[in-house]
Amino acid sequence: MNFDDPRLTAIGLLAEVHAGLMSRFQPVLGAAGLSEIDFETLIRLARSPHQSLRMSDLAAQTGLSTSGMTRVVDRLEREGLVKREACASDRRASYAALTDTGRERLSCVLPQHLRDIEDSFTGLLDEEELETFLDTLRKIRDVVRPCATAGAHGFREAPARS
Repeated sequence: MNFDDPRLTAIGLLAEVHAGLMSRFQPVLGAAGLSEIDFETLIRLARSPHQSLRMSDLAAQTGLSTSGMTRVVDRLEREGLVKREACASDRRASYAALTDTGRERLSCVLPQHLRDIEDSFTGLLDEEELETFLDTLRKIRDVVRPCATAGAHGFREAPARS
């Protein structure tokens, strides 16, 4: 057995980079009262059409179970950061939608978060390296998390507004 296999090195480096980045990002997110999954949920909603997603698509995008996503959205809803909206065409489906308060919370966090990303990640790469790296990450993501963009592309009916 070759313990110096480059496949082990690749996955080890990826895990180390992820853990290191998350530890650098946590103080800013924590100061805003957000966990990593809270932030991921809010930013995915903010970057989606109508700033909302079907709950099932949001669960698929984050890799959480439906019940796990329900608990996250319940917590964010109690804080006024998201709200649930009924689907106009399917009574069984519901959407999670970003609220004005949720947008404000993101707006407070994003400037420092983007500086942290620049300082410890994207700013270390030149434009061509970053483009290649992003293409590579998407290629891998599309294999290991094919639902990561569920509901984010193409025309979708807007949720019913109350």
